[in-house]
Amino acid sequence: MKFWRKLWIFGWKEALCCIFPVIIFASLAITKVIHVPYVPRYDLILMICIVAQVAMVLFSLETIDELKVICLFHVIGLALELYKVHMGSWSYPEPGWSKIYGVPLYSGFMYASVASYICQAWRRMDLRIIGWPGPVLPWLISGAIYLNFFTHHFIGDYRWVLIGLLCLIFYKTQIYFKVEELSLRMPLVVSFLLVGFFIWVAENISTLLGAWRYPDQEHAWQMVHLGKISSWFLLVVISLIIVAQLKHVKGQRDLSDHKAALQSEADMPN
Repeated sequence: MKFWRKLWIFGWKEALCCIFPVIIFASLAITKVIHVPYVPRYDLILMICIVAQVAMVLFSLETIDELKVICLFHVIGLALELYKVHMGSWSYPEPGWSKIYGVPLYSGFMYASVASYICQAWRRMDLRIIGWPGPVLPWLISGAIYLNFFTHHFIGDYRWVLIGLLCLIFYKTQIYFKVEELSLRMPLVVSFLLVGFFIWVAENISTLLGAWRYPDQEHAWQMVHLGKISSWFLLVVISLIIVAQLKHVKGQRDLSDHKAALQSEADMPN
């Protein structure tokens, strides 16, 4: 009975962490069957995403600091989208007022939803990472991964080399999370893979709902290639590294502020 209770609580927390991704999926599904006159579908999805993001901050489901991280991912994702669509990796065939060079602005929110999930999980499950390989290597590997998404069109795809380097860099790194008072852990690389797999599942649903389209889906929908799991695996790496590094910086800043406040109190005359 205790096991099922823990499983239920874990599932509930995961559902809360996925609020923003669920909103995006719901908007994709709803706009597939419900059409607003004179409002293109992509623009309607963008409006829903903006309202949802504002509401999450207003109702304290996300903090301002988390919003800053999410906005950063919006920019990172949109830059990647602009390049990939230009290179013909996928397309957004429907019309829209908010499309820039063939890319609808709502697409950035899909990347931002990954950051939203990580930020929510960090807070709701009290995530802790043990064995972090210092401040430099994570930034270098995340930069190399992001660059590979662009350069593989010209100099070859080195994702498997990068995955091998990731395993070497993070082989000692464990991620701890809590379900009530129970503390659990798993290798950080395994968490990358699990999240990447579920994003791949979500990607299949998204393409089925017409969020975007790969070249082999032009005439009829078919399952997204399994190889895309490795792409999402690497994207999750970038997401978690940035969130973890920013959380560390914020933690150090808060600690410094706390020490300064204690010192100020100690210096006050009795």
